[in-house]
Amino acid sequence: MATLHYLPPVKPSAIALGTAFNHAISLAVLGPVFGDTYRRAQQANTKEEFFKSKEAATAAATWGSSLVGSAIQTYGVGALINATGTLTYKGAAYLGSLIFMATAAPSIVSQFVTEKRPLDTVAVGALARVLETVGLSMFLTYWGTRTNPFD
Repeated sequence: MATLHYLPPVKPSAIALGTAFNHAISLAVLGPVFGDTYRRAQQANTKEEFFKSKEAATAAATWGSSLVGSAIQTYGVGALINATGTLTYKGAAYLGSLIFMATAAPSIVSQFVTEKRPLDTVAVGALARVLETVGLSMFLTYWGTRTNPFD
């Protein structure tokens, strides 16, 4: 009897390194938020005062949710790489582009056309999303995602 894998296996080291890769990109985008929080921490009278502050709680929640989100996204991309049998960088770039088009492109178009956000703001967000999709796909293809390389 054949078994059905509802959650395809992905090599744990690929998930860990992909999470670090994606989280680093997220932090680069969120850097200004954490920079302001860090400056406020320096201005606080004591460390205890800062750690009890709303800014510290917000920064910790943002950092934690970004880390968890990066791990989930990494697993999803790794599972898609395995499910599609992607083995080449070209295939990974195509797969990452499809993921980008399905997940990030609609909001980027909306930010630019409907919300009339500045082009530089939209471009930075778009670049981060390209790195989180196309870049992550290519990185995971380089590292390898299959738990059994002979699958």
